[in-house]
Amino acid sequence: MNQPPLRISPIWVLPVFVSLFLLVSVSNGRDVPAFGPTTATISPSSPQNELFAVSPASGASPPTVKEIIIERRRHFHKELLIAIILTSIATVMILLSTVCAWILWRKSHENFNLNDKQSSEITSKGITLVPILSKFNSFKMARKGLVAMFEFSSLELATNKFCESNLLGVGGFGCVYKAKFEGGLLGAVKRLEGGSPDCEREFENELDLLGRIRHPNIISLLGYCLHEDMRLIVYELMEKGSLDTQLHGPSHGSALTWHIRMKIALDTARGLEYLHEHCNPPIIHRDLKSSNILLDSDYNAKISDFGLAVVGGNQNKAHVKLSGTLGYVAPEYLLDGKLTEKSDVYAFGVVLLELLMGRKPVEKMAPSQCQSIVTWAMPQLTDRSKLPTIIDPVIRNTMDPKHLYQVAAVAVLCVQPEPSYRPLITDVLHSLVPLVPIELGGTLRLTDQSPRNVQMNPTH
Repeated sequence: MNQPPLRISPIWVLPVFVSLFLLVSVSNGRDVPAFGPTTATISPSSPQNELFAVSPASGASPPTVKEIIIERRRHFHKELLIAIILTSIATVMILLSTVCAWILWRKSHENFNLNDKQSSEITSKGITLVPILSKFNSFKMARKGLVAMFEFSSLELATNKFCESNLLGVGGFGCVYKAKFEGGLLGAVKRLEGGSPDCEREFENELDLLGRIRHPNIISLLGYCLHEDMRLIVYELMEKGSLDTQLHGPSHGSALTWHIRMKIALDTARGLEYLHEHCNPPIIHRDLKSSNILLDSDYNAKISDFGLAVVGGNQNKAHVKLSGTLGYVAPEYLLDGKLTEKSDVYAFGVVLLELLMGRKPVEKMAPSQCQSIVTWAMPQLTDRSKLPTIIDPVIRNTMDPKHLYQVAAVAVLCVQPEPSYRPLITDVLHSLVPLVPIELGGTLRLTDQSPRNVQMNPTH
């Protein structure tokens, strides 16, 4: 445990210098002569003897050498007494300063120990109330930057024993539940069951990555819990659920206007850019899809589920097990196992097509036949006469046609079969910023109240 530093008060310096100055003045001062058994002859005309100079007219006899010495000694004793008094005062000041500094150090030391004890208790016992961003704040552990450990009993209480009414979604290895902690703060708890090697690997991977990542468009991790064969992860709660639920659920995207959809695309691009360009080494998400893009109450989008994410440069199938979701997996990764940041760009392009057309990435055409949104849309995306007819009816004719063509062009580039033809996510980001209103995080200035601009604040 590190000790708090002892800060030396500047008040110590003054008495030390005063003491040294007085001592030097007394012992070596110009006005204090040396005396002893013998004394040198003093000239009456010397400046040092002006005190004893006598006018010849007075008729008094000049003082003898002995009288001069006695007088000098008398002056010296007075000066020495003054020096001793001042030195004593300086010593007392030093002692008082030392005592004050010691008291302050003890107080800071006790506060340091108290904070350290509280931090240890949080780590060992878990937490129930934590603000993140505006509401929560992650508690880091010393080991690998992991966040705080929760007690299983506190998660059971917060989720009402993982009641089905609190179920938010179902994943590959478990379910996600809404959790209400003490004080009314909300979170989401993902419960992983089975204890398989893949499940354990994804659990460790997600804790390691999200414990180190901090970005407004990446989901925030609150903590975790280990209980028997279960592994539980606690996140911030995203009130609007996933983009998949908003687009393909009961509302069928009715709450998502054109500008809200562009905002979601822009937020997702910002999150990916952080992973690809600002993390060192870069992080490839490897499972970007609409169900892993979560929305808060203001439709701010955040990327979630980092269980399959890969850290490092280019990967190949010899090192990384083929994983992902059908419809979002890039062809070079699916066929050859080649994994790069461009694989995430392909998945982003599929999400962009979902936002444009309101269709799922893969749809059944017949009992044994499926068609991907990329295969179906590509011939029509490049035809300006057909493009407006394949747009989601919820947003059809609500946007500037130029903006629609630009977004369609970005989507086409992102889903190119050849990775080298796809843009970097930074280029995609720069293309989307001018299409999003300033109020939603872009640079677009709305100058009129036409029908395409009025649906910015959904009421559903």
